[in-house]
Amino acid sequence: MKPITFIRANKTKHGGAEVYLSRLSEALREKGVTHRVVHSKIPKWLPSWLRVLRFNAEVCRQKSDNELYFSLERISCADIYRAGDGVHRVFVGVEKKSILNPLHTVYMMLEKRCFNNAKRIIANSKMIKQQIVETYGIAAQKVAVVYNGIKLETVDKEAAKERLIQEFMWEEDEMLFLYVGSGFKRKGVQEFLQILSQLKGKRFRAFVVGKEKRMETYEALAKELGLAERVYFTGARDNVKDFYAVSDIFLFPTHYEPFSNVVLEAMWFENAVFTTRQNGASEILDEACIMENPNDTAIVKKIEALFADPVKLARIKAENKAQAGCYGIERNVEETLRVIDEAVR
Repeated sequence: MKPITFIRANKTKHGGAEVYLSRLSEALREKGVTHRVVHSKIPKWLPSWLRVLRFNAEVCRQKSDNELYFSLERISCADIYRAGDGVHRVFVGVEKKSILNPLHTVYMMLEKRCFNNAKRIIANSKMIKQQIVETYGIAAQKVAVVYNGIKLETVDKEAAKERLIQEFMWEEDEMLFLYVGSGFKRKGVQEFLQILSQLKGKRFRAFVVGKEKRMETYEALAKELGLAERVYFTGARDNVKDFYAVSDIFLFPTHYEPFSNVVLEAMWFENAVFTTRQNGASEILDEACIMENPNDTAIVKKIEALFADPVKLARIKAENKAQAGCYGIERNVEETLRVIDEAVR
C-alpha cells in the first residue's frame, strides 16, 4: 500500500475532527500502517478565505505520485475525502450564512472540486451521503458510509464525582444534564437552556462544556431563564470524561452536525441521550430520543417521564453503553482501511 498522507489544516486539542484524526493515527500506528499528518503552516493573520486557498495550493503542489492523500479538508487533489465537516452548501443554507462572505464561496468552490476529483468519499452518516449525492450529483456508489469511532475508555465514576463536586456543588437527588461542544449557536446551547427552563418535577443541575467567544451572552440567557444557579458554564476542559461519567442526560439540540462524537461518548459513559434529526449521530439512537428540530418541545415531556421512572432511565443508560460499544475506533479503522484499499485498486 502507498504511504498515506492525512490532510487537516487545524491542529487543536478539542476539535472533533482533530481528535478523530489523532485516534485514527494512533490505531494505524498500532497496525504498522505507514502514514504522516500534514497541518497548515500558513500565517493566521491572513484572511481565512486566503488561508484556505493557499493551503489547497500548497498541499496539491507538494503531492507526489507515490503517496495517497486522505483529506479531512476540502482540497482539489484528494484521493479520498472524508466529509466529516458535512456539506458546506447545505450548512450555508441551514445557518443562513451570507454568500457574500468570500470564505463560504471558497469553501463551496473547493468542495465541488473535492467531491468530483476524489476517487472515494467517506461520509460519516447516511444523512451526509444523501446530501452529497443530492447537492452535487455525485454517484451514490462513490460514497461510503463509515460511522465515527471512539476510544472506549473507562473512568472511575466515584473518583470523577469526587473531583467535580469539589468544584461544582450539587445534591445527591439532583438530575445532572450535560452539553459538550464548541460553537454554541450552531450546536444549540440556546435551545438547550430553553428546554431546561421548561422542565418540571425534579431538581437538576447542568454542565455546558466547551469553548465559546460570546460566553457572556449565554450566561445572561441562563440568568434570564431563571437557570443561573443551575447551569455551570465550564469552558473547554481536558477532563471531559469526568463530566460524562457523572451526568445522567446528555442533551444536544444541534442545528447541523454530520455525526457528533460527543453523542457516542455520552452513550458509552451511560447517559440517556437526546439529539436532533439534523445530527447524523441520531441514526444510531432509538427513535424516541430524536428531536425533529432544535426547537422540538415534545422532548420536555420525554425527559420529565425519565424523572419519574428511574428504572427506565437506568435501562436506557445501559442500552446506550452497549450500543456505543459497537462503535470503537477499531471498527472505524477497519472500515476506513477497506475504503483506502478500494481507492488504491
